[in-house]
Amino acid sequence: MAATTFGQTDDGTEVALATLSAGGVEIGIIGYGAAIRSLDVDVGRGAHPRVLGLQTLDDYICHSPSMGIIANRIGGAAFPLDGRQVTLTPNEGATTQLHGGPQGFGKRVWTLADHGHDHATLTLVSAAGDQGFPGRVEASCHYSIPTDGVLRIALSATTDAPTLVNLAAHSYFNLDGSETILDHLLEIPAETYTPIDALKIPTGEFASVAGTPFDFRQSRRIRCEQSGERVGYDHNFVVALEKSPEPRLHARVIGPLTGTELEVWSTEPGVQFYDGSGLDVPVVPLNRPAVGANAGLCLEPQFFPDTPNKPQFGSAILRPGETYRQVTEYRFRSV
Repeated sequence: MAATTFGQTDDGTEVALATLSAGGVEIGIIGYGAAIRSLDVDVGRGAHPRVLGLQTLDDYICHSPSMGIIANRIGGAAFPLDGRQVTLTPNEGATTQLHGGPQGFGKRVWTLADHGHDHATLTLVSAAGDQGFPGRVEASCHYSIPTDGVLRIALSATTDAPTLVNLAAHSYFNLDGSETILDHLLEIPAETYTPIDALKIPTGEFASVAGTPFDFRQSRRIRCEQSGERVGYDHNFVVALEKSPEPRLHARVIGPLTGTELEVWSTEPGVQFYDGSGLDVPVVPLNRPAVGANAGLCLEPQFFPDTPNKPQFGSAILRPGETYRQVTEYRFRSV
């Protein structure tokens, strides 16, 4: 299918809209944030859009709840690198950088470099010093439909100076088209998770999920109460301690109303589960009447949040001559 123009930014930059269709999957991708705007998969009972999307480019610029290719939180909006302290641009309070800063990759216009009926490649160049990060970074996001019911996202990046790169796909899924995802069934094969402080920064601890509301080792409803209050989720789950060369299972979600199953497979060590409790989009979205609290859920494969400030989490530093790579697959089927 031919690519079209989704809109223009205030400075006249055109934002592309590419549509892919193969193997029972149809996906609309926009250049703003390299985001998935629409996703329809021919599985389950009834035709329902599987992700939250917005109507116009202005809606994305003004009201998008971080849809697109992003990063996670860095505490203190700073991190050590080769004996010096790198100071970043904060955008969550005065001390935290969230999703790569106020103009992170999810709020930038990516270039549609290549497009066919079953694939699309978007690219972005981030100058040295952008949002405080050292080094010129060249990033690529490749979407493809390799087989029936599967969407693959391959992310890569290179740099000319040591810097931090930790990208994540950040779509909001709702497999039933329901008002909330609280009755979706979720499984995450993680023995531990990383607890957070009041600013949602990991404390550095690896805590067992056993006997806690964070135990998703067996499939269960997302809705969970503790001491009479509903538990909210915006936490990193430890699937492994290192990246893997090939994708492994990170999560399994079932929409009970349509009988749709989504498996998330990725090369990354962690997956951030966000239940969408803070969603409140003040415009009419795409393909549904409204986007309110818990209208969609995010499953974001990545290095653990605040990794550069937590040596026990490993390293997310990218150096010249190296290539950052991530492969994440969304695998759909009927159950």
